[in-house]
Amino acid sequence: MEATASHLNAADWTVIVVYLVGIVGLGVWAGRGQKTTRDYFLGREEIPWWGVGLSIVATETSALTFIGVPAMAYGGDLALLQIIVGYVIARVVLAVVLVPHYFKGEIYSAYQLLEHAFGPPARRLAGGFFLVAGTLGAGVRVFVSCIPIQLMLGVDILTAILIFVGLSLVYTYLGGIKTVVWTDAAQFLLFVGGGVFALFYIPTLLEGGWSTVLDEARAAGKLNWLNLELTLGLPFNLWMGLIGATVHILFSHGADQLIVQQVLTCKSVAGGRRALILSAVIIFPLFLVFLLTGALLWVYYQHHPLGIAIPETTGGLKQNDYVFPIFILTVVPHWLKGFLIVAVLSAAMSSVSAALAALSSVSMMDILRGLSRHPRSEAYYFRLSRYATVFWAAMLVLVAFVTRQAAFVFNLAFSLAGLTSGAMLGGLILAVFFRRGASGPVMAGMTSAFVAMVALQALFPGRVAWPWYTLMGAVVTLSVTFAIRRGTRQVPR
Repeated sequence: MEATASHLNAADWTVIVVYLVGIVGLGVWAGRGQKTTRDYFLGREEIPWWGVGLSIVATETSALTFIGVPAMAYGGDLALLQIIVGYVIARVVLAVVLVPHYFKGEIYSAYQLLEHAFGPPARRLAGGFFLVAGTLGAGVRVFVSCIPIQLMLGVDILTAILIFVGLSLVYTYLGGIKTVVWTDAAQFLLFVGGGVFALFYIPTLLEGGWSTVLDEARAAGKLNWLNLELTLGLPFNLWMGLIGATVHILFSHGADQLIVQQVLTCKSVAGGRRALILSAVIIFPLFLVFLLTGALLWVYYQHHPLGIAIPETTGGLKQNDYVFPIFILTVVPHWLKGFLIVAVLSAAMSSVSAALAALSSVSMMDILRGLSRHPRSEAYYFRLSRYATVFWAAMLVLVAFVTRQAAFVFNLAFSLAGLTSGAMLGGLILAVFFRRGASGPVMAGMTSAFVAMVALQALFPGRVAWPWYTLMGAVVTLSVTFAIRRGTRQVPR
């Protein structure tokens, strides 16, 4: 790729450097005084609900929203909005039904609920599933995040990945989840501001302004959003949102440590509920802003050439994920360009730091600590937790580098999560709503779901869209578990 650092001037670099120094400084300040794993992974459970709510949205949206969502509208339409309807419904259900279970004792992850119901092996299996899927999904997000860094610096993708993960690692290593929540909340405000600016700036560049641009987008079908056809594959449809996406978010916000860990930092059940409801209020308008931005970018580039050639992936497929970063680098005026790049970095760093904290927490508290045969001091586990954060940063670098040939990263990230999401949600449903029992049937059900989803993606690629994965996996988990219990006449406790 051609070097693109020339697209930035001293003013842009000043904004970027001030941001990077400021966000690392904020992280170090927020995480000061930590001495135990409870401090490192739960933030002493003293973070206000509104900060957690903003952090949740920042974590789940990340660069996949700032870059990947406009790319979807650029190459298609606004149909993703149907999926976001399910995102809102699921948050309300979780706030009412599941949050109270998180505050029964000192809980570090949702997987402890499986241990309470079925014993340590079930907890370790769920934790292992998260480590696999969490590493793959977060690695894809790292790759997306490095697109603007690669363009900005004119460096190869591996160098961009190392720079980006290294910056995210610094403050996560030092401050743990408390640092993650506060830096994510601050970064949320930055990337939302960047999205709103882009939405209102693009029409000023075209003759006729808003009305003309929207008319052209509408005539090309870019503003279409509703599809009432019920199908398992793409394109997105309303039923996929109301059913599939709702179940998917029941997993991601109810059983995925990436989000659950942040809810656990709240002071009480009421705080956890308010944080989830706040994220429900924000999420729909947020995605609408970035989808509309993608539609307007399509209109803009019908009248202007791309300032930088989009790299081609294997098979000659174009990566639409480059379009918005290219627009920022080549069209937006200086100073404002620096702020938009900061917005991209904010979106990206928020999800990666949260992934590092979650992966470290599960590997330590759900797996390694339970396997120790000898008592260890709290200082030992605290130190080991930080080392685990460094290890998972290295894993994200590896996955991100392997992901570089992906043609459409948004669907890829969610498809990878779908390998284990149904198994984990099914296990959590059994732990919370059904009587306790032996670990064997539950573990067999979860493993069957994982194998089934791997087979589905391998044998029928593209035939089933990712919003259905969690529902299908959960059904397999529950069906196999109940079948084994009945066949072996195991009586739940």
